[in-house]
Amino acid sequence: MNEPKRPVNIHRDYHAHVYFDKDTLAIATRLCEQAGERFGLKIGRVHQKLVGPHSKWSCQISFSNHDFDKLIPWLDENRQDLSVLVHALTGHDLRDHTEYAYWLGDSIVLDLSCFEGE
Repeated sequence: MNEPKRPVNIHRDYHAHVYFDKDTLAIATRLCEQAGERFGLKIGRVHQKLVGPHSKWSCQISFSNHDFDKLIPWLDENRQDLSVLVHALTGHDLRDHTEYAYWLGDSIVLDLSCFEGE
C-alpha cells in the first residue's frame, strides 16, 4: 500500500479537514478550536454528517501558505490518531481533492462523484 502524500507548502490557500466519528468528536472539536485560537484561523462547522466528498464526519480549517509551516507540524503533533486531509484551493475542486490532496495520518477514501462534470 502506498504511503499517503505528506503536505507540502506549494499553494497559496488551503483547507485542512479533520476527520472523526462519535467516539472522537470531542478530540476533533478541541483540536479545531485550538487551531483557530492559536493561529487565528477560520474554523468551519463540526459536521456530524457527511458533507461534500468527505466520507467521514469532518471539520474544516481554512489557512494560507503563510500559516502552513506553523500549522501543519502542530496539527500533526496534536491530531492524536485522527486523519487530516490537507488540500490546496486552486479553484478546481476535483484536482484539489486528488492531485493536490495531502494527508496527516491515514488517508480516507473520498466520494469524488460530487465533482463530476468539472
